[in-house]
Amino acid sequence: MSDPISASADSFLGIHGTALVLREQRLQLIAANLANADTPGFKAQDLDFNTALRAATTSGATAVGADPIDAATASAQYARVPTQPSQDGNTVEGERENATFAQASLEYRASLSFIEAHVRSMLTAITGQ
Repeated sequence: MSDPISASADSFLGIHGTALVLREQRLQLIAANLANADTPGFKAQDLDFNTALRAATTSGATAVGADPIDAATASAQYARVPTQPSQDGNTVEGERENATFAQASLEYRASLSFIEAHVRSMLTAITGQ
């Protein structure tokens, strides 16, 4: 049985709530890459956002009881191929990670702004102000 509160939140936010969660998970992956920039053998990870969003919003894409967002994240996560491999096997490229993190942060903020505007307009409709 599904949770009525999360079902109503899903219908209120639509795809944007799912997109925000996936964007957060991508930021966490990139932050982990940056934190492990000096760890020998660490493989940089990323998330194909479009694939993850498509998988999370496709009905019946996961097994019963599985969280669709977790399943979508797992299916869209990949090891990033380095342009300049290092001697110690670490595939994190600092400048590339910083640029990717900055862009992903802007995308997260844009999703959050859209949700904030949606909530604000709903509150205006409710209060009549």
